[in-house]
Amino acid sequence: MATMTIGEFLISRLKALGITEILGVPGDFNLSFLEQISEAENFRFVGTCNELNAAYAADGYARLHGIGALLTTYGVGELSALNGIAGARAEHVPVISLAGAPPQYATEYRWNLHHSLADGNYDNMLDAFRPFTEVAIRVSPMNVVEEVDRALRSCVREKRPVHIQIPSDITHLEVEVPDEPFTVTLPSSDGERRKAAVESFLHAFDKAKKPVLLLDQDTNRHGFTELFRRIIDRAQIPFAHMSSGKAQLNERHPLCIGTYNGAASAPGVQDVVEGSDFLITTNPRFIEVNSGNFTHSLPEANVINFGDQHMKMGEDFYVGINSLEVLEDIAASLPEKKATDAPAHPAPEYSVTASAPLTQARLWPRMANFIREDDVVVAEAGTSNIGLGPQRMPNGVTYINSPIWGSIGFTLPALMGAMFAAPQRRHLLFIGDGSFQLTAQELSTILREDLAPIIFLINNRGYTIERFILGMEQEYNDIQNWQFGALPRVFKSDTSMKSYHARTEGELEEVLAELEEADHGAFVELHLDPFDAPKALQAFGPATATFDFGPRGPRNPEN
Repeated sequence: MATMTIGEFLISRLKALGITEILGVPGDFNLSFLEQISEAENFRFVGTCNELNAAYAADGYARLHGIGALLTTYGVGELSALNGIAGARAEHVPVISLAGAPPQYATEYRWNLHHSLADGNYDNMLDAFRPFTEVAIRVSPMNVVEEVDRALRSCVREKRPVHIQIPSDITHLEVEVPDEPFTVTLPSSDGERRKAAVESFLHAFDKAKKPVLLLDQDTNRHGFTELFRRIIDRAQIPFAHMSSGKAQLNERHPLCIGTYNGAASAPGVQDVVEGSDFLITTNPRFIEVNSGNFTHSLPEANVINFGDQHMKMGEDFYVGINSLEVLEDIAASLPEKKATDAPAHPAPEYSVTASAPLTQARLWPRMANFIREDDVVVAEAGTSNIGLGPQRMPNGVTYINSPIWGSIGFTLPALMGAMFAAPQRRHLLFIGDGSFQLTAQELSTILREDLAPIIFLINNRGYTIERFILGMEQEYNDIQNWQFGALPRVFKSDTSMKSYHARTEGELEEVLAELEEADHGAFVELHLDPFDAPKALQAFGPATATFDFGPRGPRNPEN
């Protein structure tokens, strides 16, 4: 056994997970731990403008790195971050939330303190976190090693956030810690169950005439992506993705048939997916926005579903398996087929009408041409995500969105977190003006850290997605029009980020031509008609109004 302080132990565990930045906001209950972070090698604290943004940024970091972390303080800080933690839970993103807590003696003796309800109750904050986390605990010197290790393993294995309160008076106390390296990998499969799962899969696949693979979020979360790529290429299996699993694999691959969304699927996709006699899935989660308002109908008797620790084929369950091992065996055992000679799906054709005003119908195909292989594309809920949804992403693109939780403002801090996790890649953010105003201050941290994203701000004077649901011309869907392009120099007067404006297709071409080879950050304000929207959003709005408000509810006026 080795001896180290509790703070050093926590840092060592985060570093063992490959985390090099922890994001958050200082507070008196976490300052002792922050002193220890400042002394650590190859590990640092990045201060964000508020705790909600820290949670969003840790989520974005985890999307690229596999796990992220944030640090807040008791009560006011924790609860400010909770919306972002809940989003990570909904989207199956492993995030470690640490919070400085009042001294251990104060909680044990129920003292009335600041940042509390002054009623001696120190369980209520943990109670608030428990529904949204896999583990929510307050540690002590007697249990910190066991409890932290349990929480971190749960976070990684279950792909859910965890929350750990650290009393402010224990971080410099010494504890004994195990000598062996810390590991969070899943145990190996039961040998017989692994073999049986593989044999059952191969036997059924051999009889299949119409195999299809359907990808959702958990494909990536559980590390299946590369294995499925090998399976697709080896056996030449067509694949589709759900809108909540966009760009998990190359959408321009000749075997990619498009997006499955129930009756709102891309043309032909619904028939292929629902008509499959061997449909491979990865725990798809259908909500109204990725199922065509619940018009999906998977052929359950023909579904082969993979979780990280189970496989289900029809009525048969295979548990006690590590699915990565099973998929490795399958990828090595499937009979090889000759690669299809079908052409890859090209980027959409685009010709510029220089004087034409920017429109939603023309903007998003042009953006698909600008996006290149291996980019990180971050798309805000609403217009940006709906506009980019039908566009096929190039190979290697990582697509970050929040299709299930859908909290607007998520993407700007998430962009920052993603850039810390993968600084060598080009990062593009597409965000609406209304969403940007929720978390705009985090642009200052992006500039302070000398990050260089390309930010496309869609200025259409308000909440477009809400307009198409209800209140097309109502004041509640309007926002104050800022001088958005001035903000980079407001936040950092000597910033290298350049601001641009485009109102026409010709102006946009000039901007994009300059940005193709730019090594500086860019803030591009795109001006569009407030009453213009992608075609899919125009259909989504009225359908949502019907779903939300019922047959006697209010409606948009006809457009």
